[in-house]
Amino acid sequence: MIAINQEKPEEKWLINCTKFAPNAPEQNPVEDIWLQTKNFIRQFYHLCSSFKIIKWLFKFFADGQIFDFPKLFQYGILPQPI
Repeated sequence: MIAINQEKPEEKWLINCTKFAPNAPEQNPVEDIWLQTKNFIRQFYHLCSSFKIIKWLFKFFADGQIFDFPKLFQYGILPQPI
């Protein structure tokens, strides 16, 4: 990060790291993304004859989704929706 942020003041950093509680899934927004994506795959389990298909379904859902839930905003990572 030091090389990318090139010793700029914190308010001008290009990359910021946010540490989430490692053992608190109720606080980690990534857990909600995993949950939504796994639920999508469960709906199409009958199509999942190989791991390659599961990976494709996962990517298909995650890439086309706009994730919007309160945990994303409690850390101030993303702008609040209007």
